[in-house]
Amino acid sequence: MNLEPYATPKTVEAIYQHYKDKRKNEHRPHLGGSQIGNPCSRALWYQFRHAWTPNFDGRLLRLFETGDREEDRVVANLRAVGVTVWERDPETGKQVRFEACGGHFALSLDGVGEGFAESSKPHTLEFKTMNDKNFKTTKNMGVQKSKPIYWAQCQIGMHLAGMERCYFLAVNKNTDEIYGERIKLDKAEAKMLVKKAEDIVYSALPPAKLHEDPSNWQCKFCPYWAVCHGCKIPEVSCRTCSHVTPENDGTWSCAKGKPVVTCDEHLYIPQIMPKDFEVVDAGDDFVEYEDQDTGEIIRNKGNSREIFAGRMQT
Repeated sequence: MNLEPYATPKTVEAIYQHYKDKRKNEHRPHLGGSQIGNPCSRALWYQFRHAWTPNFDGRLLRLFETGDREEDRVVANLRAVGVTVWERDPETGKQVRFEACGGHFALSLDGVGEGFAESSKPHTLEFKTMNDKNFKTTKNMGVQKSKPIYWAQCQIGMHLAGMERCYFLAVNKNTDEIYGERIKLDKAEAKMLVKKAEDIVYSALPPAKLHEDPSNWQCKFCPYWAVCHGCKIPEVSCRTCSHVTPENDGTWSCAKGKPVVTCDEHLYIPQIMPKDFEVVDAGDDFVEYEDQDTGEIIRNKGNSREIFAGRMQT
């Protein structure tokens, strides 16, 4: 006798699609401190400039949510053993947040804790979930060597919060084992990371590629590969327009005097266009490209979305 499965593939697909729909075209307004340890400044620039929306599948987005939910459990674990935890800003009710670059660069802490068995000093808190392989590597090598991006995140958190210790807690998703590590502030490194953020935020042009070879493993798995090494044209947004500049007070200004929303005078930054688009002419309000593959001359003067629709993200 054939019995219909309790959860049909279509139902599961609908669940995953629900997560994708919630996430659609969602961009952070700031450069996130959680990623500043990424060795590729170009990828961070693309992220900050809203050049591309990473296409995460629904399963992965659900996994992200699982990690977020684990944070509440870890906070409860800490409180159960006598640690005082502030996971929310009492004034806003939101995560504790710190900023630099006028707000263009920001980091939200998982919390601040005090009264650990190892020390009574206040610590910033950082929680992560890991698969078994990554968990074992982190446990054996420590955060700095095994997860340098996480370590950089901890450094930025301590620096901006004015603290000297971070309590890093990782949960093994396979076994539920917990790893804890007290991380010390490296002032010189933290200042270098802030300088890195400043360079990315205020750069009018994308930084150099981490690797020129598009098949390099660090590039192949980068969510911005399609606009960095591929043939895709970045998304139309104020931040991919030549007329717009990030200001020191955390705002954006437009040389055309437009409100900072995508308008009909969008003019792509030429340096972010595909490598087979060669600039053949340019003025204050236009750029002409020759498509090296077809010989077609394309004039970008407003209406970027219409002109390049066929080569944008779908």
